[in-house]
Amino acid sequence: MKGRPPGRSSGPRKSGTAPAGRARGAVKAARARKPDAPKAGPRPPAAKPAAKPAAAKPAKLSPAKGVSLDVRQFRVGADDDGIRLDRWFQRHLPDVGFNTVSRWARTGQLRVDGARAAPGDRIAEGQSIRVPPAEPKAPETAKPRRVRPQLTDDQMAFAQGLVIHRDAQAIVINKPPGLATQGGTKTDDHVDGLLDALEFDLDQRPKLVHRLDKDTSGALLIARTARSAAYFAKAFSSRTARKVYWAIVMGVPSIEDGMIELPIAKQPGTGGEKMHVDEEEGLPSRSRYRVIERAGNRAAWVELQPYTGRTHQLRVHMAAIGHPIVGDGKYGGKDAFLSGTISRKMHLHARRIRVDHPDGGRVDVRAELPEHFAASLASLGFDLSAGDLPLDEEIARPPTREDEKKAARAHAKQIRKGRKGERRARGSGGGARRKS
Repeated sequence: MKGRPPGRSSGPRKSGTAPAGRARGAVKAARARKPDAPKAGPRPPAAKPAAKPAAAKPAKLSPAKGVSLDVRQFRVGADDDGIRLDRWFQRHLPDVGFNTVSRWARTGQLRVDGARAAPGDRIAEGQSIRVPPAEPKAPETAKPRRVRPQLTDDQMAFAQGLVIHRDAQAIVINKPPGLATQGGTKTDDHVDGLLDALEFDLDQRPKLVHRLDKDTSGALLIARTARSAAYFAKAFSSRTARKVYWAIVMGVPSIEDGMIELPIAKQPGTGGEKMHVDEEEGLPSRSRYRVIERAGNRAAWVELQPYTGRTHQLRVHMAAIGHPIVGDGKYGGKDAFLSGTISRKMHLHARRIRVDHPDGGRVDVRAELPEHFAASLASLGFDLSAGDLPLDEEIARPPTREDEKKAARAHAKQIRKGRKGERRARGSGGGARRKS
């Protein structure tokens, strides 16, 4: 028997007792023996080689970064008809953030009726929305949920007493002067905080779709459902809704029926709290006025119609032509007040609102004047019955050439929309045949 190198033991070793270096030496020695060489006892279990990598396994294919393999399908309901896609996520999948929605859109995972979609696209009832599964969120520190204060019986009665029109889709209130539409810094009392009192027979909170300045009184439209909120918001943004204001202004405009077209921008240094006419940086703004009656050269009762919706537009425009609204010290300064018994409150009132109804027909409501405004009209000798002038489209007259062009454009638009719908229907039908 051949001699063993010094320092080696002939007996078996326990597993895990030999250093890795010795285990490797034993393996090499075993490989060097001849096939017929006798085995010297059982081979001790060798430790796994530390330096030798394990055999490579076939790599699993994974989707591209940000791409999910499983998807969900949602059908757009009637209440969501016409809203933006990102608004749909806010309503139905609030846990999915805007950044995630945008990434899904960029990577082609977000689709409407099979076509790629963007967060700003408008959706329609019946369409199918393809949504990847929600991604796990990093644990966040729980934030206390803000709970709206419970309204008192007096607040409930006050809010419901403001209602001058109510149907299945809309509410119109006569907002008093001094009550803000929405809350803000140091503003605790506002219409938005009273909306819980206006649910009535529906189990959902009404929604604001436009606003009035705090010191402006009059008709304020409130949507009762998500569907009507989207419909009315579109009507205001597209300027199909008509708003008529009454105002008492200082002096008498030389032109009795005029259009003011002056661009408006935020006045620097006011934090956006005040606007001014800015020919270079301002946004296009148009306001029409019509003189109803005049009190000598002292003051005039006018009707105002905003054709655009800039902040404080009517107040800025009337002050810009030298006839600020009575009581509007913000834009008229000390020259915006009449002496005597005339109230120092602002004399601007949303008298009428007219807008198409989502269920057909129109909402057409007039709001009665607040006490101080009615008292000022009486004090100045104005006849209240003369105030409601007909809108241009309410005056019977033959259509002008411009009216005919407008009607032709609207008709052509409807035809194009119909053809687009037919093409979309044919495309979806062809896809179904191919699948079968």
